[in-house]
Amino acid sequence: MAEGKGGKNEAKGAGKVAAKGAAKGAPKEASKGQAKAAAKVDKTPKAPAGRGGQEAAQAAPAEAFAPPAGYTPRLKKHYEETVRPRLIEQFGYKNRFEVPKIEKIVLNMGVGEAVADTKKVTLAAADLGMIAGQKAVITRARKAISTFKVRENMPIGAKVTLRRTRMYEFLDRLITVALPRVRDFRGLNGKSFDGRGNYALGIKEHIVFPEIDYDKTESILGLDVVVCTTAKSDDEARALLRAFNFPFRQ
Repeated sequence: MAEGKGGKNEAKGAGKVAAKGAAKGAPKEASKGQAKAAAKVDKTPKAPAGRGGQEAAQAAPAEAFAPPAGYTPRLKKHYEETVRPRLIEQFGYKNRFEVPKIEKIVLNMGVGEAVADTKKVTLAAADLGMIAGQKAVITRARKAISTFKVRENMPIGAKVTLRRTRMYEFLDRLITVALPRVRDFRGLNGKSFDGRGNYALGIKEHIVFPEIDYDKTESILGLDVVVCTTAKSDDEARALLRAFNFPFRQ
């Protein structure tokens, strides 16, 4: 009988200890589960702060600058409604597909200081991406030039090729915002055509674009803009760009 009572007491003691342990462990497990659930629900991105946040925003991929679905640029409407009929009347095209149009815009930025510090190429590519609204590609040297201390495959610049919607958006900002902010601007050279309908212009300071913060820019860089058209002659290309309100010198 004594052994039976002892077994019952031991069973009761073990049950109490197990109950206390379960009671202590339950809130912890519940709190962990609630924390995990809250972490899964709260996925809202936080806005970057400071210079590091700005660099992260500049280095964002091209998808971050994607235009909304169904959006039509202002200059594209202008081309279809105004420019195309004007060119047909001026040159007498028989087919609407003969009318020249802007095919693409190429932005090129060379960084001469990259010979001493290759990090400046990364910053220049980030600025160019902000200007174009599309991620820039870093260009590298094809061969070594000892005179300029350039080694083969060294990063020396950045470039971007714009088409369709982003091309028209950049062209709009270039004509209406950037060029009027150029110091001592007296108009574009109307002879900078290559004979095949393509036009090139140079901008000495890339800070004329509103996307660049002057106070946070380490160095001022130049920028080449090449407008490629489907025109067969320079006269047709010049008439096309004049219809887009390019400020050529008289």
